[in-house]
This record gives sequence, structure tokens and C-alpha cells, in this order.
Amino acid sequence: MGGGGQQTESGEPAKGGGVGPDGGLGGSAVYTWEEVQRHSHRGDQWLVIDRKVYNITQWAKRHPGGIRVISHFAGEDATVSSLTMEVVDEMFFGPPLIVPVFFNIQIFRTMFSQRDWVDLAWSISFYLRFFCCYYPFFGFFGSIALISFVRFLESHWFVWVTQMSHLPMEMDHERHQDWLTMQLSATCNIEQSTFNDWFSGHLNFQIEHHLFPTMPRHNYHLVAPLVRTLCEKHGVPYQVKTLQKGMTDVVRSLKKSGDLWLDAYLHK
Repeated sequence: MGGGGQQTESGEPAKGGGVGPDGGLGGSAVYTWEEVQRHSHRGDQWLVIDRKVYNITQWAKRHPGGIRVISHFAGEDATVSSLTMEVVDEMFFGPPLIVPVFFNIQIFRTMFSQRDWVDLAWSISFYLRFFCCYYPFFGFFGSIALISFVRFLESHWFVWVTQMSHLPMEMDHERHQDWLTMQLSATCNIEQSTFNDWFSGHLNFQIEHHLFPTMPRHNYHLVAPLVRTLCEKHGVPYQVKTLQKGMTDVVRSLKKSGDLWLDAYLHK
């Protein structure tokens, strides 16, 4: 494992020998995975990036994405190579739990916490109507299996449709750009067609989805020409690719990340 360093305000590892009084890790020291994994508690957090050890105990509180996001990797490898397995799990193993379990639990939890009783009533009525329709044909457990299977397919569809518009866009570096430019650099559209609009649920207009998240999706194609014209006027790239290219980018990204993971862990 590479030498250590402490995450500073600038995001660069602070070099130095040994363990400093502020918890910084020696720049020339070598740590085993067992040592790093012991520092995975809320008050003592280390992680590894590009085989360098970082003490993020204090910095985690200032992490832009929140302490829970960065703390998830405490005691682990947080480089692209380790994130690969998160992506692989999400793409192939995670989706069965995203919509059928986690997503629905979060929806009901939000409605209860926000006291949104109208939405709660509509949600409950959906499940009542579903079981009224399918219980006579499949019974209780058959109906559960049916809705779980549908949600399983929906989960995989959702992950692939959303990721093909974000990979391999640059999303990991803060360039201090204006909000519009950042949205255009982090996503792209999949070309419009009757099939693409239907297959993606109009999420092929991912740029417009980022710019106008509360706009009904079936209206994205109406505002897209205006957004494109605005981008051309100010020299902001407005990227569009084919559905095939989008799917290929996802597979290529998974392969690249998998190769990095093999190199980091198995040195192959």
C-alpha cells in the first residue's frame, strides 16, 4: 500500500514522516489493510485513494456530499477501483433491491415524515387496486411475486437508462463553473426517436431533466431546441449520442473499472 497522507483543505495529501500530532499519516510509511480497516469508526476514519492512506476523521464533517457518503468508505479503498464494485453491484446486483424494497420504503417514510397524507392515501390505494385486480388470478403470494418481478425489471431499466446519459461524462472534478455549464458537462442526451422516447420514458432528454427537474418529462422535447440554441449562443457543448453508444459506454465503463479493480486488489 502506498505511503500515507492527510487530506487537507486543498485536497492534496500532506507529506511527512510518522504520525503527526494532528493525526496526519507519514508520507513514507506503509500500512497493511488490517491497520487501515481498524480505522472505520465515526471518530476515527482512514481511507485509501490511489494506494495512499488518508486520515479523514475531521475532513469528513466538511465533505460536500455529507459525512454519511464519505464515511461509507472508511477503512476501505475509495479510489475508482473500489468504487467499481459499487457500480457493478448497483448495475447487476443492487437494482433488485433499489425499487422493490429500498425505494418504496423511502417513499413511505418520506410521506409519513412530511405528513403528506394525500400522497400516502394514493399510494395505499395503488396497492389495494393492484391486489384487487391480481389476487383472484394469482392469490396473495402470486401477486407479491408478480409485483416484485415487475419492480425487478424496472430497477434494471432505471439504472441503465439513467447511467447511459452520465457515462463517461466528467462528474468527479469541481471546476468552479457556472451551474448551467456544470449540468451540461455532467450529462448528455440520447437522440430522440419514437422508440427512445418510449423506452427511456423521455429520460433520453437528460440535459433538460437536469435543468428543469420539476418539468413533466413529456415536455422535455419541447424545451430541448431552446436549450440547444442557448448552448450554441454561449459556446457550451450540448452532447447527444445514440442509444447504442449509450449502452456501449456503460459496458465499457464497467470493463475499465473492473480492470482497475483487478489491478488494485489482484495485481493482474
